[in-house]
Amino acid sequence: MNTEYHIRGFYSPEDRNQLHITPIQGDASTRSYYRVSGPDGSAIACCDPLLREANPDDYPFLIVYDLMRGHNLPVPEVLAVNAGEGLLLIEDCGTVQLQDIVSGEKQYSAPEIYREVIDTLARIQSITGNPDRLPFRLSFDREKLMFEFDFFIEHALLGYFKADFDRSKAGELRREFETITEILVQPKHFVLNHRDFHSRNIMIHKGKPVIIDFQDARMGLPQYDAVSLIRDSYVVLDPALGNELKTRHFMTLQGRDAMTMSLDEYLYLFDLMAFQRNVKALGTFCYQTAVLGKTQYEASIPPTLAYLSDYIESRMELKKAGVLLQSLLEKTGPR
Repeated sequence: MNTEYHIRGFYSPEDRNQLHITPIQGDASTRSYYRVSGPDGSAIACCDPLLREANPDDYPFLIVYDLMRGHNLPVPEVLAVNAGEGLLLIEDCGTVQLQDIVSGEKQYSAPEIYREVIDTLARIQSITGNPDRLPFRLSFDREKLMFEFDFFIEHALLGYFKADFDRSKAGELRREFETITEILVQPKHFVLNHRDFHSRNIMIHKGKPVIIDFQDARMGLPQYDAVSLIRDSYVVLDPALGNELKTRHFMTLQGRDAMTMSLDEYLYLFDLMAFQRNVKALGTFCYQTAVLGKTQYEASIPPTLAYLSDYIESRMELKKAGVLLQSLLEKTGPR
């Protein structure tokens, strides 16, 4: 029996034949999504093969969902679960993403919405829990950060950009990445991160931001999620707003006793984390484009690449990596 049949199983027999089930574009993952419209409104069905293989009590999405709901954070309600078929039925929060607000007719409201999103991020990052349980037992440790750097080397430098990069420099660049990673692994400053906190994972529903795609949450520097939002691959914010949001993030976390560094240290680690996060994103976009043939991600490569020069010019720790990446950086003009 197919996925659509099992989605209809969430509904009463009298409603099943009145449903319209339409595939919708999801993220760069193995999950698939459907909008289910019926007599009483609409919902989103998510089909995740990992749910079929997991005990629902150990399924990261539901664990983080319960955590978020328990702290009154704005996430879509889970309406029903069919673990055996890997299906979730979730509240439909519409089609308007944060990125649409920035460029649409309501762009005048974007700064205030971004401020609200930053405040929501501070609430997420103030959550604490048992370090032996998900999501708190996972972190952006050396292994995770180097995996993301290595993914970039393999799929961006030696793959998508192979004609523009001297592969003999890969080992030297990796050593620079290891040095950067050592600076970024500071467990004393770690807080809970969404892990993919960008403008396509924030829906605007009834005028308010709603957070989605949070199942990969883990511990890390507070800058990780802030970078994802402020130095977004999908939206280039006005620099003045970006600087305001950095300060607001710092001050709000400090007010919640969740910030344990100075503002200067925050801004320093923001730039290094932004370099790592944007490099990670480039690896993903290049992989999706060149390996999986999902060419819609190719448009995000130039704006993400264009960010890197700012960090390299600002921080000495990135200078050597910048020299090794110069052939790529020359492919982008000023933003």
